[in-house]
Amino acid sequence: WRASPTHAKLSKREELETAMKAVVYKKYGSPDVLHVAEVAKPKPKANELLVKVRAAEVTKADCEMRSFDFQVKWFVLPLRLVIGITKPRFNILGGYFAGVVEDIGPDVTKYKVGDAIFGGTGMGFGAHGEYVCVSQDKTLALMPAGCSFEQAAAVPLGGLNALHFMRMANIKAGEKVLINGAGGSIGQLALQIAKDMGANVSVVDSGHKEAMLREIGVTQFFDYTREDFTKSGQTFDVIFDMVPKSSFSDCVKMLNPKGRYIIGNPRLSDMIRCVITTRTTDKIARFAFAKETIEELETLKTMLAEGRITSVIDKVFPLESAAEAHHLVETEQRLGMVILAMP
Repeated sequence: WRASPTHAKLSKREELETAMKAVVYKKYGSPDVLHVAEVAKPKPKANELLVKVRAAEVTKADCEMRSFDFQVKWFVLPLRLVIGITKPRFNILGGYFAGVVEDIGPDVTKYKVGDAIFGGTGMGFGAHGEYVCVSQDKTLALMPAGCSFEQAAAVPLGGLNALHFMRMANIKAGEKVLINGAGGSIGQLALQIAKDMGANVSVVDSGHKEAMLREIGVTQFFDYTREDFTKSGQTFDVIFDMVPKSSFSDCVKMLNPKGRYIIGNPRLSDMIRCVITTRTTDKIARFAFAKETIEELETLKTMLAEGRITSVIDKVFPLESAAEAHHLVETEQRLGMVILAMP
């Protein structure tokens, strides 16, 4: 075969323009399976934006997808069918990002080239690379003024889930709220949103996170490595639980009359007990997975702009240190969100 004018080899510049760097993985495993590689730069479809990613969060979900080791086991089989049985079908992780629109498809009407946006890719992943294509109808919003890309990227995962669960809890001013697992992405923003709703917030987490969480403004801290918070003798109006191995019955016993137990990572047994508890007692137990809506992201954008919530960032890593970032997240040693910054 000989190159013709229509099949000429790409110049070095053209090759650079059609390629990008991304953190990829070809098999499930430890953080060591991650590496930076040059891959094809995506092209936007008719309804899509091509976004130059500036920052993306490394989440617990990224770590679970990479290792295929999930805290909640009941959905593992159907999920494996979706993302790959023997190896990952999606080779670039990352679902939550902030960046700049570089190109748009012909049907795009919501955004224009040059817009600074933040949000999520949904099940498309792909944000742990220099560029990502995402439908204009995904959960996206213009970045609030005065917010850095790193700060914006740290909000969507934790904020969308936290806002969903705190609204579900129907918190009223003056109520006592306990958040179990407050040091993660969702927990940190849940306690800020609960405080914004007027609640007195107590939290449970590992002792090394106490100073960080008190700085955010918690009323009381329980170090689960030293004490069992369910034996404290205290009661609460709302308990928001992000820890899958919690005792359902012990948590419900800590509720005041008409108290609400909200579960972020329910087991199948928890789902059944939620229905029974709500129907047969004066207490409410609920679970419902976040829909991550545009309205919720716009609400978070307003709260960010007004200083009612803030991004707590532990470390910002370059792409080449993605394995280190994953290790920090999955060992629960982080003191805030962990971000990948793009070159």
